[in-house]
Amino acid sequence: MVHVVIFAGGVGARMKSLDIPKQFINVDGKPIIIRTLENFSAHPMVDDIVVSCLSDKIDYLWDLIAEFKTPKVTSIVAGGVNGHGSIHNGLVEVQKFSAPDDIVLICDGVRPLISQQLITDCIETATKYETAVPVTPSIDSVLQSEDGETCCKSLPRKQMYITQAPQGYTVRKIMNAHDEAEKRGITNPISSSELLIELGETVHIFKGERDNIKVTTPEDLKFLRSRYYYRSFENFAKEELKYGL
Repeated sequence: MVHVVIFAGGVGARMKSLDIPKQFINVDGKPIIIRTLENFSAHPMVDDIVVSCLSDKIDYLWDLIAEFKTPKVTSIVAGGVNGHGSIHNGLVEVQKFSAPDDIVLICDGVRPLISQQLITDCIETATKYETAVPVTPSIDSVLQSEDGETCCKSLPRKQMYITQAPQGYTVRKIMNAHDEAEKRGITNPISSSELLIELGETVHIFKGERDNIKVTTPEDLKFLRSRYYYRSFENFAKEELKYGL
């Protein structure tokens, strides 16, 4: 079986939308998190979805799921104090009804442009290797700085990759990592893949998609809205051509 954990427990400070967490911002008539959920719900290999959400937004999210008729969401649990904690809470819920060899996809709730092909690639890679992390090659030069003011080292661009989500794992692999993290006092890894690497594991990477952005900043939101505006314009133009207008 294939399970999905969507973590959406953050408030989106970098978005500067103080009145509403970024995952609930509307884009072309739908909240971002609903668009993210729809991409997973539409995939034929996905069996169920667990969402880890801000505790005071759980009822609101259930209302949105009902309003937009988003299937496959079986549980909504309270998020943790950070992203790692939210993922952990979601995984604990998944473990209640999963087998060790099942695949779990972990994704933040603000990736509304995930393609069906990327989800397929993640499932197939995780099934084969137990780990699956989508990446894109860095197209920029990368400098390393200790203080944010001076640089003394340039990193080889050909070896630099940008991680994305969803990241896929067997339930056994990721739960063992979370158990070991608790033993070692690791409480805030940046991502699941970096947790495994910190624990001495090797993760398998595969080709991601540049369009698969994480909506984090106001600039990301502008890009996302422009994409849906362009799609709406394209659909309008097709209708005009259809009727000879």
